[in-house]
Amino acid sequence: QVQLVESGGGLVQPGGSLTLSCAASGRTFSSGAVGWFRQVPGKEREFVATTSWTFGNTYYASSAKGRFTISKDNAKNTVYLQMNSLKPEDTAVYYCAVRLGPVASTSGVYDYWGQGTQVTVSS
Repeated sequence: QVQLVESGGGLVQPGGSLTLSCAASGRTFSSGAVGWFRQVPGKEREFVATTSWTFGNTYYASSAKGRFTISKDNAKNTVYLQMNSLKPEDTAVYYCAVRLGPVASTSGVYDYWGQGTQVTVSS
């Protein structure tokens, strides 16, 4: 059974930074992809970023490009989302997800999900 545990969320002022972590357990990922998504109440889950476990290719939503960086530590089975220049509209619950296939920006194709971590950007 795969488990994903996110951490690192919190309250930050506009313009600030946060780094989210997603620790995976239950199996070692030698292939597939991991993604970060976010969701606010009343809205659909939104793609943020994704990377391949094996090849390291990364893709970002336009809202994240240039401000967010997804990275991974294969030895620790952990993926990170470094978020800089945060804006109030980045406020959401952030989820990490894993799929046993290539990178994708569609939430429905991901196989495993974490419980989410709240990020609030406010002064």
